Amino acid sequence: MLRDRLNQALKEAMKSRENERLSTLRLINAAIKDRDIAARGDDGATGVSDDEILAILAKMSKQRVESARVYEEAGRLELAEQERAEIKVIEEFMPRQMDAEEVDVAIRAAIKKVGAESVRDMGKIMGELKSNYAGQMDFGKVGAKVKSALT
Repeated sequence: MLRDRLNQALKEAMKSRENERLSTLRLINAAIKDRDIAARGDDGATGVSDDEILAILAKMSKQRVESARVYEEAGRLELAEQERAEIKVIEEFMPRQMDAEEVDVAIRAAIKKVGAESVRDMGKIMGELKSNYAGQMDFGKVGAKVKSALT
């Protein structure tokens, strides 16, 4: 379970006094706990699933990529480097990212599975991809590929 891996990594970072890594792992845990609290009110569940944790990690990674870009443009290279270090820690817990060819194959398979015929079926395809490949592809970029595959 992903939550267990994160907790184990947190303990190891504490023992080995890796302060930067520890800080990032604490941020991840805080984000997960926030989502746990929000989910608890909805249906009485005890915690978020691994898929939801992957979504949290993907969002955190994406935020840091954007922050690093902004810091670089502003000439704040030390802050950009800190963001990249956090990205590395976050990505340790995410599944391997699919390459462009694998993404294309997954899109074609999803189109075939849902029987999509036009751009109006794009939501069904994206839902299929998100349920099968959460955290493995950038869905912002995939949307454009799906649209071009349908036209």
